[in-house]
Amino acid sequence: MAENDLNALDATFLELEEADQSAHMHIGAVMLFKPPPGQRAPSLERVRADLDARLASLPRFRQRLSEPRTGGLRWPRWLDDERFDIARHVRAAALPAPAGEQELREWAGEYFSQRLDRARPLWEIIVIELGDGRWAMVTKTHHCMVDGVGSVDIGQTILDPEPDMSRFAAAEDPASADRPPAVAATRSTARRLGALPLAAGAAGLRVARFGIGVARGAADIALSGVGVAIHPERGREALRRSRAMAEVLVRDELIAAPPTSLNEPIGAARRLAVIEVPLDELKGIKRSLGGTVNDVVLAVTAGGIRRLFEHRGESPPRAGVRAMVPVNIRSAAERLALGNRITSLFVHLPVAEPDPLRRYELQIDEAEGLKAGTQALGSREIIDLAAHAPPVIHTFLARSLFATRLFNVTITNVPGPQMPLYALGSRMRAVWPLVPLAADHALGVAVFSYDGRVFFCLNAARDSVPDLDVVADGIAESIAELVKLAEPAHHPARRAAVSRA
Repeated sequence: MAENDLNALDATFLELEEADQSAHMHIGAVMLFKPPPGQRAPSLERVRADLDARLASLPRFRQRLSEPRTGGLRWPRWLDDERFDIARHVRAAALPAPAGEQELREWAGEYFSQRLDRARPLWEIIVIELGDGRWAMVTKTHHCMVDGVGSVDIGQTILDPEPDMSRFAAAEDPASADRPPAVAATRSTARRLGALPLAAGAAGLRVARFGIGVARGAADIALSGVGVAIHPERGREALRRSRAMAEVLVRDELIAAPPTSLNEPIGAARRLAVIEVPLDELKGIKRSLGGTVNDVVLAVTAGGIRRLFEHRGESPPRAGVRAMVPVNIRSAAERLALGNRITSLFVHLPVAEPDPLRRYELQIDEAEGLKAGTQALGSREIIDLAAHAPPVIHTFLARSLFATRLFNVTITNVPGPQMPLYALGSRMRAVWPLVPLAADHALGVAVFSYDGRVFFCLNAARDSVPDLDVVADGIAESIAELVKLAEPAHHPARRAAVSRA
């Protein structure tokens, strides 16, 4: 595959939009900044000049698709956009009074309801001033360009690890855009279950439609390309991979995710809700009760979804709802590589369990079972297998990759840098990440940790989830319940739980 070709997974996110007008396959974030004392928010011209200089490290951001749609015998390619104009991609917007965080969330919900123009490079940044002197950069990037972990690396390219005031002053001069970009030397740590999503459920090859023979055929294809006849050890590895793939197909296709009110046809409009908590609270829970920070994220999200079902008078599925959790497979050498480097896990959330401690223990048990299994490997193998299908056929396969039969909700957890970052001298104070919604999926949860804080951003279909605050309040209450249970005075007698990093 040529460097400028889309891979099959990248193309999937274009195909999902083409299959249903309610699907928006862009990722993004709202980044809130506070200027230094005595300084105002930078002008739009300053922001444009600074970002334009840094694009030297990100040539894809000056490229467009060769064709606006997928299909045919080959996927679109990335071509240099000879008409590229930074002013088309970095613009300003204004909030209604009093221009606070509530108005920003409402504006962002409307902004993320709009698709990117495929005739141009597939990204935008909107600059907004708040009424209290803070300002925001709101990013929107099509998922075919980059996955969540990759977007974190890119974010650290357009931000600085310290308030470089000399660069802040230099940005007033548009000629400074010709200077070499100041690329942040920091990078995020501990990437485990993450990516601001996302990649997904490659089990959409529909065993129910094609039969278990698909698994055998997949094994044959996998074996044919690795020279197993002369390398027996490769044969054993291929067999392990094909068995892993069959496990995914059987578990996550034949045993469908349960029907819920979150998995009905949705519209194109979106709304957001945000919960912010100290990272130490989540770490304190996992230290005291066992598990990982990811287990805490999943368990409290289960608590929020349970609260929504109760509010709607809906019985929570006894087997739990199934979450698609993207998994980063990006190597250290691929830090600024664009495109998608992810697979996915399907995790059951025990929403039927009313007791918060028991719910958390069940979530840990689920994670332990997945850790011991081969689901992530199997999902990746199916993605690789689907990549061999020609684009005209892959278009139909892509529609089943995000089917409600496979999962009910997407949850992403991307660990970010635990030190301050800056833009034009202003310190970044908050990050609200965005996970896209596929057709018939009314809710997605993106979690991002930064500088000692954790931000849960809920993206929901506006018409399907008018009660989004119920989910947000339920997550906040679930965190508070576990924090209380983690206190020594409230420890009940229970089985020993070993804390894992």
